[in-house]
Amino acid sequence: MPTALLGLDTEELRALVQEEGEPAYRGNQLAEWIYRRGACTFDEMTNLPDTLRVRLNKKYEVGRSRVVTVQHSRDGTAKLLVEMSDGARVETVGLPYADRFSCCLSTQVGCPVGCVFCATGLSGYTRNLTPGEIVGQALAVQEEAQRHSSQIDEHSCRIDHITFMGMGEPLLNYAATMKAIELLNRELDIAMRHLTLSTVGFVPGIRRLAQEKSQITLAVSLHAPTDSLRRRLIPGMAKWSVAEIIDACHEYVQKTGRRVTFEYCLLGGVNDGIAEARELTGLLRGLNCHVNLIPYNSVHGLGFHRPSRKDVRAFREVLSGAGIQVTQRVQRGPDIDAACGQLRQRTGAALSS
Repeated sequence: MPTALLGLDTEELRALVQEEGEPAYRGNQLAEWIYRRGACTFDEMTNLPDTLRVRLNKKYEVGRSRVVTVQHSRDGTAKLLVEMSDGARVETVGLPYADRFSCCLSTQVGCPVGCVFCATGLSGYTRNLTPGEIVGQALAVQEEAQRHSSQIDEHSCRIDHITFMGMGEPLLNYAATMKAIELLNRELDIAMRHLTLSTVGFVPGIRRLAQEKSQITLAVSLHAPTDSLRRRLIPGMAKWSVAEIIDACHEYVQKTGRRVTFEYCLLGGVNDGIAEARELTGLLRGLNCHVNLIPYNSVHGLGFHRPSRKDVRAFREVLSGAGIQVTQRVQRGPDIDAACGQLRQRTGAALSS
């Protein structure tokens, strides 16, 4: 199978073309075509010599994944099902806002963690994605945004925010995720502070990330203030206690100077009571953080339900009353199963125009 160039940065591409006997600047041209002009084939790279394009076609491929289906929500959200060269599939989501365009990327095919309220785990786990397969999702969403640019704000045609909140646990695919972050920053010019990595609480990964002293945003999906409840909801991370997760987050703040976001999915009658809110408040006291509450997005067959607005408001008031910064996730794309916790590997609706 040919080697994919998507996933190599400019310096690596410069070295590659020099090995082919070409001047280094040809690598800059390759990077321009792959990352900023969205080329899918070498034949599109018209400023490269014909002889070089022939040689590249024999040994390499650009490495773009195939978009199988696109679904559009009433609120402007787009969900893409993309297929890798080996047939593995993941979903990625584009989220246009008035002041930005965000893209939610997957880092694994399926997920090995198995959160009991999340749709992704229903498909099991297949493999990690490569850096190129991760970044390729953003390029696919970018193209979809450009196709529909007449329907959305002009500013929203360019992706300027990335969240690693799709399928999989990013810190279990650490090297590829970090390389993808570098590519998004250096090649697609997305600011580090506009990149958010979400983990379900893989403590060794959080501590390793703290050593990077990166300016990305760390989001930790906590979902429970006690060990017994968290182990029931997130069995795949039962090895680490809530206290160990919070301690790792303190280290992250101390090493990076960056605030941590805690994501908390509110499950009706499970973890959304006043008692849980007070326990969560005690855990987070003194930590530079903010809490993002996510009222549960329904997944058929899992047996959970969305909490009432009254219960959400009461939970939020306990946190804010204790001086903890708290926001509530705006639900986007639930009509196409694109909201938080709803991503799978299904074909979904037919390709929409």
